[in-house]
Amino acid sequence: MDNNRDKITNDAAPAVRKTACDGCSEDRHRRTAAQAAPQVRVPTEEELAFLAEADKRLEPLTAEERLAWAVENYFPRLTMATAFGPEGCLILSLLAKIEPRVRVFNLDTGYQFQETIDTRNRIAEKYGIEVELAKPDQTVEEFEAAHGGPLYETDPDRCCFLRKIVVLRREIVGYDAWISGIRRDQSPHRANAPIVGWDKKFGLVKLNPLADWTKAQVWKRILDEGVPYNPLHDRGYPSVGCKPCTRPVLPGEDERAGRWSGRGKTECGLHLAEEPATDTQPPEKYSTL
Repeated sequence: MDNNRDKITNDAAPAVRKTACDGCSEDRHRRTAAQAAPQVRVPTEEELAFLAEADKRLEPLTAEERLAWAVENYFPRLTMATAFGPEGCLILSLLAKIEPRVRVFNLDTGYQFQETIDTRNRIAEKYGIEVELAKPDQTVEEFEAAHGGPLYETDPDRCCFLRKIVVLRREIVGYDAWISGIRRDQSPHRANAPIVGWDKKFGLVKLNPLADWTKAQVWKRILDEGVPYNPLHDRGYPSVGCKPCTRPVLPGEDERAGRWSGRGKTECGLHLAEEPATDTQPPEKYSTL
């Protein structure tokens, strides 16, 4: 397996990979959404060919080997976003052994469960990884005042867009790749997720090191290794998002059935593959999920 990894690093990678992260200053990550959302980058043919070959080579490898490959090719321009789901917590436990300096952030909408924030603190205590809380420019109070009340009640797609997607776009400025914890068996929208590929919505490489894992495999590893996880998972919440838009699932329901229940929506939009949206208006596809 090591030989496979060697074949898809160094010479095949675009030339910018191992430079110092001179574009990743704190100021750059704290700009407003309008400032930090330039034209989404389009990959070169060379980069797409590199990623296609890498995806084939990474498919049979372990999650640890996939993460090591990403670190070798993209760190320090490598970041991770996590909502502290089981997959995210497991990946953090692996990164702690491979490269704990990878910057990790959480999209803190202001509506998260306290249990989610508590999980962040337990991760920090165990692994020494301080996950940054990336907040929207407006507080919850300012946001609701501007929209005449809780926007999640009247337009959850736009709420997700403004409180999550715009913030993610701001936080990935200066990075070449980001890590996600999605799995193919979580939903139809994620069924074809590659191990690594080009994220055309946000304009950078996206690594899904657990894409081919099952829910059972994730939980076995978490329990075997004592990885901290959100206690809401023990109370009927297999998928945890914002508190107002998340409920426990019923027996026999899909694991994401508790998200935006009754609204025909199971995705916030971060992992949908549509073309880039503008900074002020979510794409039409969001309202048709």
